Amino acid sequence: MQQRLPWALGLLSAVSLSASAYDLPPVNLGFTSFLDGLPPAGAGWYFQEYLQYYDGKMKNSDGDQISLPTTGGLKKASVDSFVSLTQLIYQSDQELLPGGGRWGVNLMLPWASVDLDPQHNLAISANSAGFGDLLIGPFLQWDPIMGPNGPQFVQRVELQMIFPTGKYNDDQAINPGSNFFSFNPYWAATAFFSPKWTLSWRLHYLWNAENSDPYNPGGLGPNDTQAGQAIHINFATEYEVIPQLRLGINGYYLKQVTDSQVNGHDVDNSKEQVFGIGPGAMYSFSQHDHLFANAYWETAAENRPEGSRFNLRYVHHFH
Repeated sequence: MQQRLPWALGLLSAVSLSASAYDLPPVNLGFTSFLDGLPPAGAGWYFQEYLQYYDGKMKNSDGDQISLPTTGGLKKASVDSFVSLTQLIYQSDQELLPGGGRWGVNLMLPWASVDLDPQHNLAISANSAGFGDLLIGPFLQWDPIMGPNGPQFVQRVELQMIFPTGKYNDDQAINPGSNFFSFNPYWAATAFFSPKWTLSWRLHYLWNAENSDPYNPGGLGPNDTQAGQAIHINFATEYEVIPQLRLGINGYYLKQVTDSQVNGHDVDNSKEQVFGIGPGAMYSFSQHDHLFANAYWETAAENRPEGSRFNLRYVHHFH
């Protein structure tokens, strides 16, 4: 049984709100895209709502699809999920650092439902839908560096913290919450090639604390686990085709850089990775209301699902 535990951990311990990880917690893969380095309407309160649908085949460390045992034999495993993510942001007008470094705070709360296929298998089960983990992120937003034709470069740094407040049951392999704290800071920036053409990115580092109550079916699981460290980046470029509409390409890449651990020991072949890319659009109803639509198709997945991801995001600035 001990030889099976690393496989069970790598496949099952933290597939959560976006069905986006086996060991790693859910992170921002493609939720943000165009014009990411700046708030669209300056200081004040912002409300954002995200809707995401994901469908993917579960892959192992070799990039091959995993099979699960059923009463009818082995069947290929896949997941699909629906995520609703509510975000509240306050951007102050108070300068803390030279160059217009103004403080702000970001609060995010997800709700998720994840379905596993085959649902009735002999290996794993899923928790019911529920709220995921609360994210709190203080940040500094710098004023744009201006040129003769408008902004040239703008950036933000945020110290995101993910707290284990979501729904979790150690008898279930798939949960809305991860049951451990994560530190996920990022640097976001937008470069303006022209007033109508930009390039944006959001580069994250991910560190995860120990899970002292991991997936433990029948009391035969490990005493503790710890997901490895990772880097992940969103990137996007778009062009303003009419004043209200921008079209472009968006993508993301995730790479786990250290092994996950079971009972304090590294687990070989436990690192995750995935690359996704696709088209996107942004429609501005006004300076204060914007709608984003983004699609991604994934490849090169290891130790995580590989599939398609579709996002809708609405941004409102209170003024």
